[in-house]
Amino acid sequence: MKPVLYVKNGCPWCIEAEAHLKQEGIEYDRKEVRSDPVAMQEMVKLSGQTLTPTMNWGGEVLADFGVDELIPFLVSRNAG
Repeated sequence: MKPVLYVKNGCPWCIEAEAHLKQEGIEYDRKEVRSDPVAMQEMVKLSGQTLTPTMNWGGEVLADFGVDELIPFLVSRNAG
């Protein structure tokens, strides 16, 4: 099952997170929360907040992060 990345278009942290995932060759499902109210509700239910990027990987959630937080999260998932 692919991780889900919740993003807001134009968000600089989201752009960096997506670039890092691409660099690492990690496939993910992208959900843009401003244009998809259902995705926004999912993200808020998972993380308790509205900030992006937020990633859900098999029930483990990393919310409102930068690449510095993403790298150890990916290592813990054996993906990076």
